[in-house]
Amino acid sequence: MPIPPSVQPSAVSLYDARPFFEKTLQFGIQNGIIDSQKLDAICTEAPKGMVQIARYFGNEFLRPDLEKARDRIVNLVSLYLESISDGDLRQAAESLRDHSFLSRSKGGSDMLKALLALPESTSFDMYASADNGAENGPPKGLAEWSLRSFSAYQLELARRTPLQQEREAAVWLAKQLGMDVDELEEAHTHAEAVIRTSLLVTSNQGAAMPDWVGFEKIVAALRKKYGPTKPGTAARTGKAAPVKSLNLPIAMPGNLPDGFKAVVQAALESLVADLPVILDSSLPAKALFFMASDDHNPPLLGRYFWLEDMASELDQHERAISSAWDKATGGNCDDGSLLTLLVCVAAGAKPKTLLSEKAATALVRKIQKAGSGQIFNPDTAHQFLLNNAPAQFQHDYVQLWTDFVEDALPILQSDSAYALQDALALLRRECHVKP
Repeated sequence: MPIPPSVQPSAVSLYDARPFFEKTLQFGIQNGIIDSQKLDAICTEAPKGMVQIARYFGNEFLRPDLEKARDRIVNLVSLYLESISDGDLRQAAESLRDHSFLSRSKGGSDMLKALLALPESTSFDMYASADNGAENGPPKGLAEWSLRSFSAYQLELARRTPLQQEREAAVWLAKQLGMDVDELEEAHTHAEAVIRTSLLVTSNQGAAMPDWVGFEKIVAALRKKYGPTKPGTAARTGKAAPVKSLNLPIAMPGNLPDGFKAVVQAALESLVADLPVILDSSLPAKALFFMASDDHNPPLLGRYFWLEDMASELDQHERAISSAWDKATGGNCDDGSLLTLLVCVAAGAKPKTLLSEKAATALVRKIQKAGSGQIFNPDTAHQFLLNNAPAQFQHDYVQLWTDFVEDALPILQSDSAYALQDALALLRRECHVKP
């Protein structure tokens, strides 16, 4: 009984595992493309190339190195021929006919060196971007790749090329903001963060890459202008709140080279996805960009870039402390005002630099209340000074408070019959209590 056509076995195609060079050579000989004279030339050149390769990667006097050099030179020629011919044996054979064998080997070597010069990631690293091989030796990875297949080369090239485009786009954008590639490498940042920050800066009409203080100001300005009417929605739910960011003018620079548009567009879309949380003022900017993400907030840690400027950050920190201290003291920094403030802090009361007689009496009663030994805590006031007082005055303020506590604590926590009157007398003498 004949087998129906639909189930007849199909033709079997044999897999040819030979190097592409060998297939090319056989095809060329069989089809009259490569003659005996050319074949003799290849046989003369190949041993010379093998010795050079063995010397380059090891020792030309060792048989294992020479055998591996044979595999390498065949593979290098195969890589180059398959690349320029796109797998067409006739084109490859004609190239082999028209050029020397060693030139095809060098072509394959140049392909691999160009591949290995491409970045393995989008990180800017001054060490990785330096010469990745010994001064007189092969680039790092060339020994391995000289034995890899053409398909492996294609896959790695496809992986690394977009990474290079992202890095180049980041360098171009950073240059528009006054920063060069050497500075990016010293900062050990990565391309995506540089691109996102550049877009955020230009959306706020900025002209320079910011330090953290400047970056924080940009976020504050954008929140004020484009933030949601009900802050907290994004932080609580992870969902975008109705925000005015739909009108936020984040766009690619008009003079951006065409080769960078795809990668910058992808970064722009990721920035737009971050906007609901960036613009939500319920979470401080420092917490948003310095803390790891949780179940609700997107991972913004490491997604943006700013210059590390310790002097600027220290100055900003000192300004913030100065502002907080001025607000707490009301500008009154005489001993009486400070002690009044610190007594209030130690007792857990609202900080004041002037107490009424009634408020002072209530404060003393609170401190002397039976069983309230923990209500008055001098260490709380001490820490308040360390957190808020200007650094140049902290030592003197701490000493003032320490001396006061040593004398006043027995009186403030006394349970004698005249404890209230003694404590009020102490406050009238050392602090500011208006009659």
